[in-house]
Amino acid sequence: MQLRPSERRQAKIKMALQGSAGSGKTFSSLLIAKGLAQGDFSKVAIIDTENGSADLYAHLGSYNVLSLTPPFTPQKYVEAIEVCEKATMQVIIIDSISHCWDYLLDYHSSLAGNSFTNWAKIKPLEKMFVDKILQSKAHIIATMRTKQDYVLNQKDGKFIPEKVGLKAVQRDGLDYEFTLVFDIDSKHFAVASKDRTGLFIGTTEFKIAEGTGKKILDWCHSGNSQEDLQHIVYQSIQDCNSLAELSALYKQYPQFQQDLKPDFEARKSLLIQFTHPQNFTQNGQLH
Repeated sequence: MQLRPSERRQAKIKMALQGSAGSGKTFSSLLIAKGLAQGDFSKVAIIDTENGSADLYAHLGSYNVLSLTPPFTPQKYVEAIEVCEKATMQVIIIDSISHCWDYLLDYHSSLAGNSFTNWAKIKPLEKMFVDKILQSKAHIIATMRTKQDYVLNQKDGKFIPEKVGLKAVQRDGLDYEFTLVFDIDSKHFAVASKDRTGLFIGTTEFKIAEGTGKKILDWCHSGNSQEDLQHIVYQSIQDCNSLAELSALYKQYPQFQQDLKPDFEARKSLLIQFTHPQNFTQNGQLH
C-alpha cells in the first residue's frame, strides 16, 4: 500500500439528463454526444427503450441505434452497453434508464415473502447495472423520466396550465453516482442540478447545443488536479448572493467543505450582514 496525491486524470463523462416527457432529453443527449465525439456521429450509439424515438432525429447525422424491447432487465442493459463498447463507440446514450427501475420495482412486487428483505434480491441487480455505466470506457449519457405534474401560471391575466418535471423515476440518490446532471424543463431549457466538473456552476438556464458537449470533452481531456475545481468553487462562493445559494454550493461540493470552510463562513457572515444590517456593529461583529 502506498499513498499518493489525488489527481484527476483524463476522464470519461458519466452524466444524466432528467425531465418530463417532451422536454427534449433525447434530442439534447444527441447534441451533447455529437460534441463529445467531435462531430463524428459514427462513434455515437443510442440504446433506445422509447419505441423508436431515437430515429426521430436521424436528420442530425448517421449515429447508431440499438433498440431494446421489454422486459427491460438490468442484464439486457449491460449486454447492450457491451455491444456498443465492442463496436468501439466513444459515446453511449441510454434512453432511458427509467425503464430498468420500473422493471426492478415490478420484479420486487412479484416476489413472495417479506417486502423489506426482498430488496436484498433487487440491490445486486441494480448495482450491476450502475457499475457497468460507471466503469465503461465510453462516455455515458443517461436519460431519466421525471414524474409529471401541472401547475397554473398566470399569463396575460389568464391561468395557463404548464407541465413540470418532478422527481426522477429512479432509485433515490442515483444522481449522486453521476459527475454531471442536467434538469431540462418543458421549454427545453437546462440547468445543472449536480456538477462535479465546475463548468456550469452559477450559470443560468440555457439551451443545450453541440458546444455543450465540446465544453465537457475539453474538461475530460484536461486531466488537471482538483485545484482547478477548488478555485472555481472559491470564485463561486464570492458570487453567491443569498444564503440559500451558498448552502446549495456547500452541499454540492463536500470534498471542499473543510478546505474552504473559512471562505464559506466569511461569505455567510457578509450575506447575513447585507440581509440584517441592524444585527451588526460598525466593525462587522454581531450584537
